[in-house]
Amino acid sequence: MEFNNEDLYFYVIGLSYKKADVGVRSTFSINKQQRDLLLKEAKSQGLPGVMVISTCNRTEIIGFAKHPFQLISLLCNYSAGSVDEFAKYSYVYKSEQAVQHFIRIATGLDSQILGDYEIVGQLKASFREAKDAGTVNAFIERLYNVALQASKEVKNATTLSSGVTTVSYAAVQYIKEHKIDFAGKKMLIYGLGEIGKNTVKSSVEYLDNIDISIVNRTDSKAEQLAESLNISYIPFQNRLQHLKTADIVVVATGAVKPTVTADDLDPNIHQLIIDISIPSNVSPEVKNWPLKEVIDVDMLSERTGKTFEERKKQIPVAEALVSKHKKAFYEWVHFRKHAPAIHDLKQALNRIKSDTIQTQIKKHPDLEVQLLEDISDQMMGKIVSKFAAFLKEESSKANDGIKVMQAVFKPKKSSIDA
Repeated sequence: MEFNNEDLYFYVIGLSYKKADVGVRSTFSINKQQRDLLLKEAKSQGLPGVMVISTCNRTEIIGFAKHPFQLISLLCNYSAGSVDEFAKYSYVYKSEQAVQHFIRIATGLDSQILGDYEIVGQLKASFREAKDAGTVNAFIERLYNVALQASKEVKNATTLSSGVTTVSYAAVQYIKEHKIDFAGKKMLIYGLGEIGKNTVKSSVEYLDNIDISIVNRTDSKAEQLAESLNISYIPFQNRLQHLKTADIVVVATGAVKPTVTADDLDPNIHQLIIDISIPSNVSPEVKNWPLKEVIDVDMLSERTGKTFEERKKQIPVAEALVSKHKKAFYEWVHFRKHAPAIHDLKQALNRIKSDTIQTQIKKHPDLEVQLLEDISDQMMGKIVSKFAAFLKEESSKANDGIKVMQAVFKPKKSSIDA
């Protein structure tokens, strides 16, 4: 079946870790300012529902268009990627496939780290951006809520999210496994977006005896988080001296260009640098320095195999839950098509109620009008509910039922109208 709105169809277009490495994903990543501009243009083009997701694993545009190239053009216009490059690494889902893909993303089934629950926060942020931009229609909002419900049920009913399931947690586990003695070691976490904050919290929880400091472009944000976790924060203007001397540097800045360059580091000091930004925010040449061990998100995901096999056993259960919520969404879409018929029935019954009450009042002036109103409303409610249930349960006969309803209750033209 097609979900359409005046020849507009529902699509998901994008690229992810499955076909595109971290370098390609960096090319197509879209920062907050770019996303805002993209949504503004989508609205000006008359596209009725559009969302943008840009994470370390994927960049996608979800929404309605006459042709997917409308959405592909938006992506290429507001990223550094080209249409030709997109064609090599991309995917395009339409209608039912697009709906299923969106729900699977929310449950962590389509994440680079299976069961990654960080995606839920990223989806919520994307939805808020679209809502603020005025590019959320009833379809997108309902699908978003269904996806969150599916995500919650998968998390509660399965162990898909057990073990190492987020990029931030994977980064902390990597550090834990490679630095046996943390005594006297200094760790700097640079960038306090959603992933950066999660990395800070996981570091405090799982890394003992290490001196953790944080830095962010907005000092107040770093100071507030540092105070709540009883760690140190570095004023942004002092970051360079700490970048040069920290034993471990985690970069989660998510900027368009590298925020840690070769000039910011000392090549003669051994450092573990974990870059969990998309696009990569550590200059490429640093990877070639003998005393620098630079780890990116793709390398981190390869290290989650220990818990992957156990989580993989939960996939059939999770997929069944996705199917359940997808079915519920389809039922809503089908039923939504019948809303005008139900509205017409309510209007017809209201006319009958009004005429009947007026007739009875003329015959019996002492009748209690409010009682008549209440009884009539209860009867009307039951009739409408019965009709709605019929349309939902007997979908193959729905059109016939609507035709009969319209024939019976359609207002007759008066002699004046004629």
